[in-house]
Amino acid sequence: MNDQVSTQQSIDPKHLALQKTLDIICGKWRLYIIYQLGTEARRYGELRRMIPAVSEKVLIQELKALVSLGVVEKKSFNEVPPRVDYSLTDKGLQVLPTLLKLTSIGELFLEP
Repeated sequence: MNDQVSTQQSIDPKHLALQKTLDIICGKWRLYIIYQLGTEARRYGELRRMIPAVSEKVLIQELKALVSLGVVEKKSFNEVPPRVDYSLTDKGLQVLPTLLKLTSIGELFLEP
């Protein structure tokens, strides 16, 4: 047990930060979801229409993962029919500028 404690204490903080970053952005659809939420809350159906290539199952899984990671907030309303909004948390909003900068890589390779 002491070996586990000493191993955890000797891990580089940058390594831990990189691991957390990969937890957040790994997955084919997570960055799409973050991008589509932008600065506006969206309902599940809106996200489904905005990202038509993602399956319903995967979209639900990715939203749950992003909520558990603290990137996305899920707000349920006590209405009929039920309404659920997804939006970026304050931390999620901090990811957005970096994501927008990453699009410049794609733009570079789209040029003739």
